[in-house]
Amino acid sequence: MTSALTARWNRVFAVLGRVSMYRLVLLCLGMLAAYALTLSLLDALAIGPLELMAALAVLVAVCAAVDAVSHRVLGSSWRLESSLITALILLFVLRPTLDPAGLAGLALAGAVASASKYLLAWRGRHLFNPAAAGAAVLTVVSVWLPGLGASSWWVGTPLLAAPVIVLGLVVLLRTEKVRVVGVFVLVAIVVAVVRVNVQYQAAGIPLDLATVFWSVVWSSPFLFLGAFMLSEPLTLPPRRWQQLAVAVVVGVLAGWPIDLGEVSLGQERALLVGNVVAFCFAARSAVRLRFEGRRTLTPTVRELTFRAGRGLRFVPGQYVELEVPHAHPDARGTRREFSIVSAPRELPELRIALREGGAVQSTYKRALAAVAPGDALAVTGVWGDFVLPRRSSGPVLMVAAGIGVTPFVSQLTELGADARERDIVLVYVASEAAELAFRPELEASGIPVVVFTRDRPAGLPSHWRWAGGARLDADGLLQLVPDIHARHAYVSGPPGLIAELAPVWERARSVTTDAFSGY
Repeated sequence: MTSALTARWNRVFAVLGRVSMYRLVLLCLGMLAAYALTLSLLDALAIGPLELMAALAVLVAVCAAVDAVSHRVLGSSWRLESSLITALILLFVLRPTLDPAGLAGLALAGAVASASKYLLAWRGRHLFNPAAAGAAVLTVVSVWLPGLGASSWWVGTPLLAAPVIVLGLVVLLRTEKVRVVGVFVLVAIVVAVVRVNVQYQAAGIPLDLATVFWSVVWSSPFLFLGAFMLSEPLTLPPRRWQQLAVAVVVGVLAGWPIDLGEVSLGQERALLVGNVVAFCFAARSAVRLRFEGRRTLTPTVRELTFRAGRGLRFVPGQYVELEVPHAHPDARGTRREFSIVSAPRELPELRIALREGGAVQSTYKRALAAVAPGDALAVTGVWGDFVLPRRSSGPVLMVAAGIGVTPFVSQLTELGADARERDIVLVYVASEAAELAFRPELEASGIPVVVFTRDRPAGLPSHWRWAGGARLDADGLLQLVPDIHARHAYVSGPPGLIAELAPVWERARSVTTDAFSGY
């Protein structure tokens, strides 16, 4: 990837990172629905505008009602965005209609989908994609009550393919699931083409593979299924290789559905199978944390200490998604991601850190600041692939900006005395010397550290070096680390810094980034 493309990629990430995932998905689905309604008004779709609007009205009403009641029973805050997203996904999966029986089927699917968020959940994680669960139940019930309708995936039409790709890509950039969904789509298309080829050959019918390929690409529901359903974080496992395994499983079943009597393991049923596989990977990562206390590390950085429940496992460099329920959350919602500061060997103690201060505080930060010792919070999962190479012989460059030092603290603490034996260099960027968090932990690791601050830090150990107040840029980093071509580079910080140092990453042996946009 060229430096220009890398810079552009990180600028896009920075912009998307300011919008909550729920709000962004809702916006994209709403735009897709508006586009479909426009096509319907122009008679370009087989579905009429009244059918679309009636179906959407029923789905929104039922999903919102079930969600509202469930949240009132559970005593938690209700997020309308979640209800609308479920309704909009079902709108494109099920067949819109004006028939009373068909509308009743839509209502059943909506009720099952919303109820599954609470009845089929484990420690804050969905066991199944809600929309897939609702569509699958309706499809099974329709075997005995055909008037209720079933999943039709009418979104799989060439007229909607382009907007699905564009809007889906926006969602995938925000959730960082482009590679995972790309694997799913590729597997599903290849398997579907092979299936059609086998069937036509068995029937002795000539076949143009190119025509079949493009027909599958533009007329199948794979693009929508991948972008808006498979990518849901709460039903994906934590590691990328696990996510890719799930993508392959779902792709194979979606491309070549296995018949089970009147129902096949295709489309939403394929996704449900993938959800089961994902849950097997991630069942132990969703736990509750009990808050123990906070301490001040720098004028703006606070460390929070929790006691983790049994079963929590993580690899140094990974992060947790911490939910702090509160009334009237802002656009980014009630969940945030925090790199784990503590090492696995320190469990059951688990520590995270965050930056405070500034004129404007998010509702999440205010709610987290109000958490008292003894309060329990839910971790919906442990995620991330920001982990060191398994082979300890490879030289490593760590670049941290501000609070981005947290995953490195976990990694170096876990390595302990072995950190001195590995060829690791840390470049630590902070606004001023007083903002260098976790100095004792980093000094204890014994690795060389180059500090970029405006003022000179006092009492630097012999293996630390101040860069003289210079500003870190690509040329300066290349001079500091002339053997970058032999090093695995790890960079944790704001997207702007990652983009600015893009020429360095092009020369590195490998690069792994951990970008964040604030809380």
